[in-house]
Amino acid sequence: MIDIETINFEKLDGLVPAIIIDELNNNVLMLGFMNKEALEQTIEKQKVVFFSRTKNRIWLKGETSKNYLNVKNISTDCDSDTLLIYAKPDGPTCHTGSYSCFAEVDKNNIYFLSYLSNLIKERKVKMPEGSYTTELFKRGSDRIIQKVGEEAVETVIAAKNKDKEEVINETSDLLFHLMVMLADQGIELSEVIKNLEQRHK
Repeated sequence: MIDIETINFEKLDGLVPAIIIDELNNNVLMLGFMNKEALEQTIEKQKVVFFSRTKNRIWLKGETSKNYLNVKNISTDCDSDTLLIYAKPDGPTCHTGSYSCFAEVDKNNIYFLSYLSNLIKERKVKMPEGSYTTELFKRGSDRIIQKVGEEAVETVIAAKNKDKEEVINETSDLLFHLMVMLADQGIELSEVIKNLEQRHK
């Protein structure tokens, strides 16, 4: 998290803009304003708290709708007068019931792969009980590699059968197990993406 004392609240008479980003896909959800107290409460509650300029008071986003914005990370711009907050929304963000206040459709879900990759790496370290990913890591590299092979074969069979639903399901399984294998091998997903980018040039 950030050091509140470094934030410049003076430019807008005690307020700073706060841009809220969906942590799963990098979509912009909304723009609000915070004073120092709102930011303090945001950090304390780990839920986004704004200062309402129309009501002239602090308000917890979702206090009525229960569509909270669960804070994952807070950073500032180069002038320390604007906040960028990554959050996980509990429901629609906009008061109209829309996913985003900017009428942005939740299509850009490719970023979920990055989120899933980080979650897999976290499972490797924390090894929580009851997690399928934990069980894979416990069973070792050979089993993880075997699962990639099994899922690859099942994906090929689904494709040969031209079964769209099964192709999607099996490809999902294959991607997941590939990402577990990468984590097991100590390879970042970003390294694979970088390699693809270099090949594209």
